[in-house]
Amino acid sequence: MKYLRSSLLVVCVAASSPALADAVEDFYRGKQMQFIIRTAPGGDYDSYSRLMARHMGKHIPGKPNIVPQNMPGGGGIVAANYVAQVAPKDGTVLTMVSQGLPVDQALGLNPSLKADMRQFNWVGNVVNANQLLAVWHTSPTKSLEDARNRVTQIGSTGAGSISVQLPAFYNNILGTKFKIVLGYIGGQEVDLAMERGEVEGRGTNTYTGYMASKPHFLTQKLLRPLVQVGLEPEPELKDVPLLLNLPVKAEDKPLIEFISKAVTVGRPIATTPGVPAERVAALRKAFDLALQDPELIAEAKRENAEIRPMTGEVLARVIRELIEAPKDVRDRMKVAMEPKKEDAVEIKN
Repeated sequence: MKYLRSSLLVVCVAASSPALADAVEDFYRGKQMQFIIRTAPGGDYDSYSRLMARHMGKHIPGKPNIVPQNMPGGGGIVAANYVAQVAPKDGTVLTMVSQGLPVDQALGLNPSLKADMRQFNWVGNVVNANQLLAVWHTSPTKSLEDARNRVTQIGSTGAGSISVQLPAFYNNILGTKFKIVLGYIGGQEVDLAMERGEVEGRGTNTYTGYMASKPHFLTQKLLRPLVQVGLEPEPELKDVPLLLNLPVKAEDKPLIEFISKAVTVGRPIATTPGVPAERVAALRKAFDLALQDPELIAEAKRENAEIRPMTGEVLARVIRELIEAPKDVRDRMKVAMEPKKEDAVEIKN
């Protein structure tokens, strides 16, 4: 509740100046905004992004039209770099940033990431949900213990993606033997690869993401989650081990806590750096109102898209805390989340 009050305070301050409010409305009236989507069509990043694009515009002063544009590549790095470096810095561009990129920046894992997540103007987080590593039901790997004893092929996207970082972390800290297959364009392609038997599992996706895009994977038990990462277990997955509760060496506990906090970033929406404060406040207010909109709520229910919002102010603080974590933790995390050479292989085209 304190987070909501914090958000409303910013909105009220912005709204207290009629001149600023009128200027924001004048700016957005008749505008066509872009919503940059980090993946190819399909999957929960795409579905959540399009859901917000359909409903946020009517809550922004001036009621601009928001047009979704897919920009896949590099585990979301292509889209993030575009929004940071190329897109107009005026509040007409939104994007849903890859969940793993704040950690990628904190640890310096990928030199192709040029965006500074701290400079983005964070609008809000649509959903924060636990990350799952799951295997297809035909895989001989039935548990984490099995994953410690046999090589299990896990599909993932680019090096900046949490779908690579988390399996590498499990290998390095928990002693699993996941073979990380790199290079799929997005989660949809990994799902297809699992169904075709090219890989045995998917490096990461949220419970809510599966329920939004492929609910039958879970309801029909086609997928078997081996571990979940978050601060608390998903209510529907109490039997799936929570990383935070697993026995680890005392020196590894700060790393477990770091990554468990990192996943709360969820499905975060940002606009570019350099946007005037009154427009950022208007976008944050529009985000809050959109998630209370009966039409969005009804559509989200039809799409099995769970909404668990976090305000832009809280999201910005979490991202800054991750990037500015103590150096010793970041140094150890960098090693823990980077796959060993023998643990990763490029997809065969």
